Amino acid sequence: MSDQPWTIERICDALGNPALAQRFLGEINKAPAHQLLQVFAKWERIAKDTVAAVQRGREIAAAEARGEEPAGEWIDVTDRVLAEAEHIRARGAA
Repeated sequence: MSDQPWTIERICDALGNPALAQRFLGEINKAPAHQLLQVFAKWERIAKDTVAAVQRGREIAAAEARGEEPAGEWIDVTDRVLAEAEHIRARGAA
């Protein structure tokens, strides 16, 4: 799929979410002619990032299924998240 040119249809498919695809179509359809390329480029980048994130997620899931550690450098932020959650609860927001 990566060697295929990006088209409106391919971007919609790559977004993987009907609401997001609808948002893209709305923007591309309402864009003035002089902004079409800019809008297309923005959504092409979003689609590429989405495809890459899905691929990374699949690779991580496959590594975990094999009992391996996921590739890359991982930083454990559990303590920070728990502290922030406690701070939020203390303010009565949750």
